Amino acid sequence: MTKFKAPIIALLFLVKRTKSKRPRAKSEGLLTLRPLLFALCSLPLLGCSSNENAHTTATTFVQPPPRQVLTVVPAPSTPEPERSASPTRGGSSLATDEYIGVDLQKPLLLFNLPNGKSFCSGDIVGIDFSVRNAKLRAEGGEFRVRYIVDDEDAKWVDNPQPFGLSGWVPGKHTIRLELIGPDGWPYRNGNHNIVTREISVEAN
Repeated sequence: MTKFKAPIIALLFLVKRTKSKRPRAKSEGLLTLRPLLFALCSLPLLGCSSNENAHTTATTFVQPPPRQVLTVVPAPSTPEPERSASPTRGGSSLATDEYIGVDLQKPLLLFNLPNGKSFCSGDIVGIDFSVRNAKLRAEGGEFRVRYIVDDEDAKWVDNPQPFGLSGWVPGKHTIRLELIGPDGWPYRNGNHNIVTREISVEAN
């Protein structure tokens, strides 16, 4: 009621003032009632404008998913059977179809991580790779290894040593390794040197 208090007082004042004066002509009476009519019309407007949030939809804040921040750590120890998926230099049999058309005498990137492997939250995912028939920059060569996780910004590796990544959030992830030649483009060897692996990380 406080929002209507001032207009009501003004109305009472005008009514009292009108009654206290002498009778006037009809036209003068209409002129006197104009302020009253204006004040009455203003009351609904005052009531509507006092509550600005009356028709506002309630907003629900949803917590965004945790942002994944990976950290480079020493590579975990890898059992020998897991490292046996590399093609042999002189053999005629190759481990998987991704090595079809590969010239084993040209620069070749090998990524020793089984596709579809599962990890637990908190595990270290080993980026166990090797480069054949080429030297990386840390060895005095002109080749580099580039890796991309989940289409995030690319990271560069110039040392031919395996490493690990920690800080994974639960879900499916992709890891792509590329062997970059001296011209700054992926060095193609058959259908290889761009290797993508998919992993799953499960919550503990």
